[in-house]
Amino acid sequence: MDLEVFKNELGKLYIDFDEEKLKKLEKYYNLLIEWNEKINLTAITDKKQVYLKHFYDSLTITKVIDLKKVNSLCDVGTGAGFPGIVLKIFFPHIKLTLVDSLNKRIIFLNEVIKELELDDVKTIHIRAEDFAKTVREEFDVVTARAVSSFNTLLEYVIPLVKCDKYFVAMRGVDDTLESNKALNLLKAKKIQTLNFKLPIEESERTIVLVQKYDKTDLKYPRKFSDIKKKPL
Repeated sequence: MDLEVFKNELGKLYIDFDEEKLKKLEKYYNLLIEWNEKINLTAITDKKQVYLKHFYDSLTITKVIDLKKVNSLCDVGTGAGFPGIVLKIFFPHIKLTLVDSLNKRIIFLNEVIKELELDDVKTIHIRAEDFAKTVREEFDVVTARAVSSFNTLLEYVIPLVKCDKYFVAMRGVDDTLESNKALNLLKAKKIQTLNFKLPIEESERTIVLVQKYDKTDLKYPRKFSDIKKKPL
């Protein structure tokens, strides 16, 4: 996906952009490639592929939720910053929290935040289940892109979501069919499951919009070993 195609696809997503945002995205790409030689951030390094599979893909969240109306967003298992950093570039009003269990990724993200001069961004080096034990019902939207199985992921992230607000799971194939029990236990419900294909290469994508309707029991999330041994 070259820049002109990327801009055209942004228009189809009704995302506003200007030269400043595009320059930040370009700087982000350059930092990603530079740091990827030192630490393993992504297997995708070709510029057109990064713009398609990381940058555009991150922005497809706007297919299910209006980020202009979102104040706080937490990206769990953010890795190299997808979708969180990309969303912050195009929706700078969002107060962003990036959570990852590997400190080397957090170091990279802190450099990106500094170089792109992004405000209201926090990075936290912690496992998702430990984070959710101490931070409850705090975010308008929680995102996770290609992290863990769907049922396991729900237990990590639903405690973080404010009541009546949303979790958005960004996945490849749809693996959400047997999630009703987990959703019920965590006081959440599926609002929408959107299946689509990325432009150009037409790889499968699924975005699941989940709404939390009541406070999650304090016993969730359980210890990692218990979650792994017996998913909800």
